[in-house]
Amino acid sequence: MAITKAAKEIKEEPLEKQLWKAADKLRKNIDAAEYKHVVLGLIFLKYISDSFEEMFNKLTAGEGEYAGADPEDKDEYKAENIFFVPPEARWSFLLAKAKLPDIGTSVDAAMDAIEKENPILKGVLPKVFARQNLDPASLGGLIDLVGNIALGDAKARSADVLGHVFEYFLGEFALAEGKQGGQFYTPRSIVELLVGMLEPYKGRVFDPCCGSGGMFVQSEKFIAEHQGRVDDISIYGQESNQTTWRLAKMNLAIRGIDASQVKWNNEGSFLNDAHKDLKADYIIANPPFNVSDWSGELLRNDGRWKYGAPPAGNANFAWLQHFVYHLAPNGIAGVVLAKGALTSKTSGEGDIRKALIADGNLIDCIVNLPAKLFLNTQIPAALWFMNRARSLPSPASGRGAGGEGCHPRKGDILFIDARNLGHLINRRTKELSEEDIQQIAATYHAWRTGEGEYDDVKGFCASVPLSRVAELDYVLTPGRYVGLPDEEDDFNFAERFAALKAEFEAQLLEEAKLNMAIAENLAKVQA
Repeated sequence: MAITKAAKEIKEEPLEKQLWKAADKLRKNIDAAEYKHVVLGLIFLKYISDSFEEMFNKLTAGEGEYAGADPEDKDEYKAENIFFVPPEARWSFLLAKAKLPDIGTSVDAAMDAIEKENPILKGVLPKVFARQNLDPASLGGLIDLVGNIALGDAKARSADVLGHVFEYFLGEFALAEGKQGGQFYTPRSIVELLVGMLEPYKGRVFDPCCGSGGMFVQSEKFIAEHQGRVDDISIYGQESNQTTWRLAKMNLAIRGIDASQVKWNNEGSFLNDAHKDLKADYIIANPPFNVSDWSGELLRNDGRWKYGAPPAGNANFAWLQHFVYHLAPNGIAGVVLAKGALTSKTSGEGDIRKALIADGNLIDCIVNLPAKLFLNTQIPAALWFMNRARSLPSPASGRGAGGEGCHPRKGDILFIDARNLGHLINRRTKELSEEDIQQIAATYHAWRTGEGEYDDVKGFCASVPLSRVAELDYVLTPGRYVGLPDEEDDFNFAERFAALKAEFEAQLLEEAKLNMAIAENLAKVQA
């Protein structure tokens, strides 16, 4: 029997897409914002249960180093960095009850039991499964669905598959929530670009507005893909939204990443800095744009404002100086900021920007991003790279932990205009392709390290002396410096105007003929 094209396409769909479609069908009348905690909570439960049960089976078999071990001894699991899962919370137990009307109560009880046995998860896991708008049949269907993820795989493979599905679902829920989704999720391609440009191989990685932890996950992936040692980095984070912080803790735990230094408090990083003494080798962040209620009036004389007190009505330059304050002497930061910060002169912002460039010599690179990359805002954005190694006296390679020595272009700033890159994934949202990310990152690395060949490319990138930036009054818009591509330099305005005029006149003539024909037909009908 011939396989239809539709069936073939379904068969070739990646696992995570098939799972998302199936899970979304079971959502029914539940908002995506609420439903994500149900689905992601189950994926997390499956992950810790898989890890526990594999270890449980080894201890039960009692071979080699596990001879005489007690499979119910919590210390055995703690020694292997595995969460202990009590009998009533194990996946096999819940799977057996999936079709019962009180399954929601059983899952909530399982989450409670896991938190009691593992203090590091206290207050993290969702207890939303017994709510009335989640009918038991749908929850049972979800348990069956999640139960088939990575079924039969070894622990390492199982964790990888479940981690990938968790991350994919975070992105899909963010898309489904639209503007609200952007509050907990930075689009994957932007995170990949930041991490690809910074290359955090070794040292302390900090994100003081960490959302659901995507920056940390991508840093760990980057190291693994480049044959580095994941244990060579330690992560530090802070998040003011408790619900988002919970997602971050689960997202990191499912990857086996130590999240003990990812902190929550509802005051936020400005009023209650959870890592006051931290000096980070890498800062990777996407702070909220143009925040007006950041308590600036209460912090006018704060020690972090070395380059000028930020305006009380906009947190952009407070974030930049918060990042600088937390950078190690050779540290480097890559952050997303509203494009307006590149040019703004209101309330002293121009003076702070000038001081960061002229006095601190901190600005390494500016990347102008395409529109429509973000879920929660249409505000144009840019990436800022600030490198404290620019002021170090001795030349050295720019690679390694943080900047590690000044690079050969500390008297220049690299401007990259990436506005024409990216592709639409739906009517409202764009993303950068792997080729786009590679093009931008490779340009920055060649420029920063001197290890590759760098050349200015009209319309895309330019290495600009600080003196030229000063001439333009410390405005940092890449378009001011990179110019137009060669093909646009040859643009013939008069010729194009004449062609557009002729096209417009022809269209008007066609419309006039059509209107005349309609009028004639109407006259005939009336006659």
